[in-house]
Amino acid sequence: MDSNQKYQVTDYAGKLAQGFLRNPLTAVLGAFLLIMGYLALQVMPREEDPQIAISGGAIVVAMPGASPKEIENIIINPLERKLREIKGIEHIYGMAMDNVGIVNVMYYIGENREDSNLKLYDKVMQNMDILPKGAMQPLVKPFDIDIDIPIVTVAFYPKEGSKIDEIKLFDRVREIQQNINRIDNVSKTTLKGAHKAQYNIQVDLGKLNAYHLSLGQIVQAIQTVAVDVPDVKGRTKDQNLVIFGVENAIESIKDVGNVIVAQYMGSPIYLHDVAKVTEGIDIQNFQDAYITHKDDSKAAQFSSPKKQITMTIAKLAGTNAVIVANDVSAKLDSFKEELSKEGIGYIVTRNYGNRANDAVNELMHHLMITIIIIAIMLVFALGWKESLIVTFTVPAILAITLFIAYMTGQTINRITLFAFLLSLGLLVDAAIIVIENIHRHLHAHDTADRSMDELLVEATDEIGAPTNVATLAIILTMVPMAFVGGMMGSFMKPIPLNVPVALIASLFVAYIFTPYLSLKLLKKPTHHHQANHQDRHKEVGNEKV
Repeated sequence: MDSNQKYQVTDYAGKLAQGFLRNPLTAVLGAFLLIMGYLALQVMPREEDPQIAISGGAIVVAMPGASPKEIENIIINPLERKLREIKGIEHIYGMAMDNVGIVNVMYYIGENREDSNLKLYDKVMQNMDILPKGAMQPLVKPFDIDIDIPIVTVAFYPKEGSKIDEIKLFDRVREIQQNINRIDNVSKTTLKGAHKAQYNIQVDLGKLNAYHLSLGQIVQAIQTVAVDVPDVKGRTKDQNLVIFGVENAIESIKDVGNVIVAQYMGSPIYLHDVAKVTEGIDIQNFQDAYITHKDDSKAAQFSSPKKQITMTIAKLAGTNAVIVANDVSAKLDSFKEELSKEGIGYIVTRNYGNRANDAVNELMHHLMITIIIIAIMLVFALGWKESLIVTFTVPAILAITLFIAYMTGQTINRITLFAFLLSLGLLVDAAIIVIENIHRHLHAHDTADRSMDELLVEATDEIGAPTNVATLAIILTMVPMAFVGGMMGSFMKPIPLNVPVALIASLFVAYIFTPYLSLKLLKKPTHHHQANHQDRHKEVGNEKV
């Protein structure tokens, strides 16, 4: 390209423009970036808000017979001193009670949960020797805060006129819970407001005193026959292991009443002698849940409150809330007809997946509106061809940013898209500066004497250094946000991660694709004023002659 030798390229902007200006792979690269960005947008996990990693745990040490003061001195204080040796722990809270001590540990927000749990368990096991004689095996219970937030909640209730009782409702809902637990990326399901079947024993304290019995004797007697466990009884002649499931000894109210709780003067004392036995639900559970919803037949009226069981479904961290919620909805739909025949209705009271999807789609819609507004403004400022060139750079930049975000394991959520919206006004700066300088060079007085390639490379190279410095200055303003700690720092982390990436991508897109598209769409204008000036100069010369 001989014409380009007249201008010496000095900046990376000019080198990129020169290298990609007539390269046949430039168009392929542009199409590849747009496709990768679109695929990243489709496959990136969607959430309404970023999932913040919160790590912690509790160490429970039981020591029967110890007072709170003893628990504090010989269990809580030594454990706290050893746990302080773990890097990353922010707070330690110890609680001393009768017979038991509990130490709660909270790590700094952002610490890896799996590593934190492993360090906590390892430190406790390494220091078992500091526990006093009589202390039981420590129980290390990690906090699972990141998988405890439900994305779907479903309320199951008996329909009007249904004869299903609370026990059958619970059994049916628990069966559905078991099926939902098998769905991919479902981490945890719980039931709220559920009541289980049980035999209720109401002890008559007066009769208890008359027989000189304690409540502990009754509890111990019932526990000995209420456990249902498998037991290994022996082997057959073929050396096959035979496992018998021990049948529950309590099968009716009569069986419960015939439990022997003590012996008095050689005669047995039965449970029905000192207590009343009834069959029902767990009356000690006071957690009831009710639901009120609009009646289908009378849209303006609400039905009377009904007892219900709420099932909560949580997802694994980093997975797509939309896909998990849709899978749960599909599984519920498969039970809808069966539940209706049994007189059970259900309502999805929370669908985090739909909300996340709607939030992402709404922000993407506003993003498109913003791009269109920028394009319209540039039509009046530079022209429709120049506007078209700048408009192409925005989706190309966003495509690069989305693809890099996907490769680094990020999710697309409101904060991620807010980072894109925040940087959108900055993204077009480089492209506008390049296209404006190209526009100025194309309308210069010496355009006719220079090739299109030379004009485009020179125009891009001229603004390279100041544009790089200006973009770097903006990036540096975002860097301090990456060092903000605590909850706010973790919540806003997508901004310092994605805005600098988008700004750097805007430079490369502006230096590569803006000159390339200008070569395809723009032309050197014809300068009529120069021709008229030369004609007038000839006429004046002829008159003098």
